[in-house]
Amino acid sequence: MRSIGFITVAALAAVSAYAQQSQGDEPARRTRIDVQSYTIDAQVNPDTQTLSAQAAVRFTPLDDQADNATFELNNNLTISRIVDGQGRQIQVSRNPQDNSVRLAFPGPMPKGQPVDVTFTYDGRLTGKEESPIYGVKFAAIQNDYAFLLYPSRWFPISGYTSDRFTSTINVTVPEGFRVVGSGMDSSKSSGAGTTYTFQFSKPSFPADIAVVKGQPQKISADGLTTTVYFRGSDAAYANAYGTMAANMVEHYTSLFGLAPYANLTLIETADGAPNGYAGPGIVFLAPNSIAKDVNTNVLANQIARQWWEIDVSPINRNHLWLENGMALYSEALWDEKEKGETALDTRMKDVSITALTIDNVPLIQTARMEDYSPEFWALSADKGAAVMQMLRNTMGDQKFFAAVKSFLQQHAWQSVTTEDFRKACEAATGEELRYFFIQWVESNGAPEFKLEYTIFRTQKGFRVTGKITQDLDTFRMPVDLKIETEGNPEEKRIEVMGTSSEFSIDTFGKPKKVTIDPYNKVLRMSPQMRVAVAIRKGEQFVQIGDYAEALKQYQSALDTQKNSSLAHYRVAEVFFQQHNWQSATNSFRQAIEGDLQPRWIEVWAHIYIGNIFDITGQRERAVNEYTQAQRTRDNTAGAQEAVARYLKTPYQAPKSTSAEPV
Repeated sequence: MRSIGFITVAALAAVSAYAQQSQGDEPARRTRIDVQSYTIDAQVNPDTQTLSAQAAVRFTPLDDQADNATFELNNNLTISRIVDGQGRQIQVSRNPQDNSVRLAFPGPMPKGQPVDVTFTYDGRLTGKEESPIYGVKFAAIQNDYAFLLYPSRWFPISGYTSDRFTSTINVTVPEGFRVVGSGMDSSKSSGAGTTYTFQFSKPSFPADIAVVKGQPQKISADGLTTTVYFRGSDAAYANAYGTMAANMVEHYTSLFGLAPYANLTLIETADGAPNGYAGPGIVFLAPNSIAKDVNTNVLANQIARQWWEIDVSPINRNHLWLENGMALYSEALWDEKEKGETALDTRMKDVSITALTIDNVPLIQTARMEDYSPEFWALSADKGAAVMQMLRNTMGDQKFFAAVKSFLQQHAWQSVTTEDFRKACEAATGEELRYFFIQWVESNGAPEFKLEYTIFRTQKGFRVTGKITQDLDTFRMPVDLKIETEGNPEEKRIEVMGTSSEFSIDTFGKPKKVTIDPYNKVLRMSPQMRVAVAIRKGEQFVQIGDYAEALKQYQSALDTQKNSSLAHYRVAEVFFQQHNWQSATNSFRQAIEGDLQPRWIEVWAHIYIGNIFDITGQRERAVNEYTQAQRTRDNTAGAQEAVARYLKTPYQAPKSTSAEPV
């Protein structure tokens, strides 16, 4: 998938006498540096799909006797020259495995003293080249548009996602094109085209560039103006997205405080790019995230990142849960605002399932995960969001959001740690919360509660005495109990500590049932959750094309719950993608005969069985399946439109099939 080993930069003819082959040698120790600023002069040529640039970097060595510095630069860009502040050429080697560029200086650099180096490089970035993040397109130069996003390493990066910087970026494009970027902007025409300049004076990540044609649509709503660059037929949705963006900025401002950027720019990228990506004042959206019905999840996540990435960001990748967790939790907060508390609970249940697919790595060790992998998102985003929800339940709404606002205000335009966030929460509550962060951020695992209780009659009513047990010795967490009585139900919060915690609760009405954590406020395991987690793990393996491991996970779910329609359905999907028609049909049938949770399984199972009959030349039987699907009247993910289409025209399998209804 990726080239292995260090190689010397072949294109550095001018410094070839100094460059040393390092393949097979022990890699040199990387010294720590802190990048302060960039001055980048770049030319983007849409006709040749090329980028040529000169990037001047100012950084400060953080170690004594540092004689080297390492940056990351896209492997598809060829370096022709690297010089220091005095114009002296610097010895350099590259490692294509991690896109790194190692600069070896002739002597040690003074610790804490600024160092200037300038990279000169060029290359072709069509979007078809191998990306620094495998399988995800972060840069593409086309004939009528271009985008160069920070993760593409289109300029030399140090401290990816953590080392904040200021910048002055000049981008020259041919006449008829314009450039969109972050910061104070200006433009100047010349014989070579038009040069657009973007100055960003606050430390952040102001390095995302778009090249566009034509005039944008400017949408005014809630006193804000959103500038939208959507192409082709997607331009028809600009008003809906611009209005929704303004609504979201207004809502998040009420929760998080003033936005670093309130008037945003929305830009369409290309197929293969991430569904959404945020830069200072800019939100990039892939075509599959733009539709008549606004994709509120993607839009909410990226808009929230104006606070939780642009305004504050983690000091290193181990603290990424603050950024990714809060961005995902913001999706749930938008659901709560639009649809109520039930929508929040539903969303958080789904988030919890994904969070529990990672049970052996603490949240504070996110750096161990490969960037953009399913495991990376499950840990830093889903578990991070689940932790935010539990913290909110522990602190209460008023204190939680007061802590959030104070944290963002105090650390604006800074790198932050989990410790910084904990202190803000403790200041808001006036209580020590170290136990919470030890359990959910610094430790791994989740409890599985067991409840034992006895009911006694007293002179004033009844008393429930019991014991809550679970396997985590260091566990401490307030947990709710709900007592159903002959009268009104009663609730009480119990401090669960260690593997066994006793409780005693007096009630007026006779207790009929006691339930622990009735509203699923705690991230925990249960027999039902184990089934859901196994299915989600299987889905993650399918996502990376590992069908054998996916089937193992689905079978694990079926071993626990034989009538799980979702597990049978996911097994059928794998067989369908592998063109194993008989096994797929059998599993789809078992899905229909199972618990039908969720309900959409019935309509889509009938549709796919119909597809299989069409593929195998059994049109009459296919029509019968489509008719049964039609009778369900379930239109989840456009099921009824698909039924109408297949009743009219037989299904034909594409070269690469994919069954993904929801």
